Amino acid sequence: MNIEKLALPGVYVFEPKRFGDDRGFFSETFSMRAFNEVVPGLTFVQDNHSLSRDKGVIRGMHFQTPPDAQGKLVRVTAGRVLDVIVDIRKGSPTYGQHVGVELSAENWKQLWVPAGFAHAFCTLEENTEFLYKVTDFYAPQSDAGIAFDDPDLGIDWPIDTSEAILSDKDRNLPRLKDIESPFVYEGE
Repeated sequence: MNIEKLALPGVYVFEPKRFGDDRGFFSETFSMRAFNEVVPGLTFVQDNHSLSRDKGVIRGMHFQTPPDAQGKLVRVTAGRVLDVIVDIRKGSPTYGQHVGVELSAENWKQLWVPAGFAHAFCTLEENTEFLYKVTDFYAPQSDAGIAFDDPDLGIDWPIDTSEAILSDKDRNLPRLKDIESPFVYEGE
């Protein structure tokens, strides 16, 4: 498995190997041993799977607050997305900064989103399936987020944001400057 460290502290892209022949392919998509080499001490408790039927769907920017904060290992098994995360840890040298990674069924990449980051994705193809492993269970009382189109974040979404397909919840999320982040940077 190839592991790439990104510009934000604690953020990695995992690229599992695929072995193919005329029958198809085989891939070990997750190894706790390989994962714990760069992100030690975490376990996953829940897997989630979403389908977005249309191109231009944006889901996020979501996070769960402590004590139910989640780390997420995300990937795409059908279609393609631009996946974006924003560092919202107070005191972080990269607070308010973001990275974007294209995840697709073709490139087979996975993105590690640590707790303390807001997360969103935009579908680039119809019928995109998005899977993620999380380190804590879904807790509705801890569900939170920030606006995907917050101008202070400067995210260059690959679509006209006025035409984004959003849930009502995501359409009404606050800007980063209007929340008190519950996360504190503790170093890498």
